Amino acid sequence: MTHGRFITFEGGEGTGKSTQVARLVERLRARDLEVVQTREPGGSPGAEEIRVLALNGDVGRWSATTETLLMFAARSDHLERTIRPALEAGRWVVCDRFADSSRAYQGAGGGTPAELIETLDAAIVGRTQPDLTLVFDLPVEVGLERAFGRGLFETRFESKGPEFHERLRRGFLDIAAAHPERCVVIDADGDQDAVEARVWAAVEARLP
Repeated sequence: MTHGRFITFEGGEGTGKSTQVARLVERLRARDLEVVQTREPGGSPGAEEIRVLALNGDVGRWSATTETLLMFAARSDHLERTIRPALEAGRWVVCDRFADSSRAYQGAGGGTPAELIETLDAAIVGRTQPDLTLVFDLPVEVGLERAFGRGLFETRFESKGPEFHERLRRGFLDIAAAHPERCVVIDADGDQDAVEARVWAAVEARLP
């Protein structure tokens, strides 16, 4: 049986990636592919419970190091229960955030040492690395305006201030530059159809 393909979507707040995850899944399924749509933190019952802990409460509820450990605990369960079984069964997995969000949010944004994050990634993610990572990029002020405008403040992270979000954006772009073999930066500005076309072009080019 053919091993499935693993696509992750990354980016800061208000970049529109969650909308584009759903659109890509629809296009892949229209081509008779079996696709699992999932998210982080979350994606399995245990990981969803950790999501509630990690994403809610006061901005300063958790330190960056504690957040990192919570995210990797959720990721471990997600991999064991959802991602690896799907890939082994030949399904495609499209995930809204994965390990690069830990590198950007807790690392570049929060100050968790990169060495700790990479040690956890090696132990927990191991060889289950994405085949393709789409990094959605948008000026911070535009993304936060979108996030405020939709009135959906699900997480503590949206309220961490512009300096945090500038570090976050730079962190994601640095990740993409360091891993060109799997990362494509997607210009997230413009209407949804235009962004969808950019996403599809990247997927067709990398994973025909």
